[in-house]
Amino acid sequence: MKSVWEGVFPAATTQFHPDQSLDLPATMAHLDRMIDAGIHGLIMLGTVGENCSLDYAEKMQVLRATVEHVAGRVPVMSGVAECTTALACKYAADARKIGLDGLMVLPAMVYKSDPRETLAHFRAVAGASDLPIMVYNNPVTYGVDITPEMFVELADEPKLVAIKESSENVRRITDLKNACGDRYILFCGVDDLVLESLLLGATGWVSGLVNAFPAENRLLWDLAHAGRWEEARELYRWYTPLLHLDTYPKLVQYIKLAQQECGLGSEMVRAPRLTLEGEERDRILKIIRQSIATRPKLG
Repeated sequence: MKSVWEGVFPAATTQFHPDQSLDLPATMAHLDRMIDAGIHGLIMLGTVGENCSLDYAEKMQVLRATVEHVAGRVPVMSGVAECTTALACKYAADARKIGLDGLMVLPAMVYKSDPRETLAHFRAVAGASDLPIMVYNNPVTYGVDITPEMFVELADEPKLVAIKESSENVRRITDLKNACGDRYILFCGVDDLVLESLLLGATGWVSGLVNAFPAENRLLWDLAHAGRWEEARELYRWYTPLLHLDTYPKLVQYIKLAQQECGLGSEMVRAPRLTLEGEERDRILKIIRQSIATRPKLG
């Protein structure tokens, strides 16, 4: 299965009203801002989109609204983060009916599967629809590591076309290239490793901080893609304190607070997450506001 996925793909936030109910108009308005800034695709309902805090019907609402609103301007994908393989398969089939362009599939949630179980899960979800799949490898957060050797085993499944590599081990980009050649499209999934990953051969970036700084994200991508490494490094050094926020357990709260500070949305999250307060809020706001005050002039 061929895919032309490359570039900056936001892991888009899901916006909520003050009572934590879905705010679909605000979510769609934010997608427009990122599309206008030049992002290349969208991933709805990933970790940053609070997938596991929405019920199944709400997830389908978000996807239907997104497909209708985006109307083919960029590819639209969805995270698949369910507790059972059967429900992940149902999700994949329903996403296909809605008209999505692809899926970003995680291992089954809660239970930490062994390699045999992990491979079986991805094969089953791939068999549930004809959508191309990005395999999301994030052992740091989800406790399941999909190794380069496992991707060699999965290479005979044509619907598995891409890898979001979030192990926080940038060596994996080279290991995957050595083990699998160009079989998979490689995406960096950790914001503060993106320049290193692009240099080593990744051709895409699933980003969280793009929700707050879409123009800077696109510029960094463009500079790296053009091989303008000196300029890319300078921009990256400014951006890195913000990009570090993508690597903490409260990344959703941090990213949404940055989004609010930039006037691009609300920091409202859904429980069990709570908005930040006290010393932690002050500390994160200091990083965000310092970066806003020193942000580079674009154009």
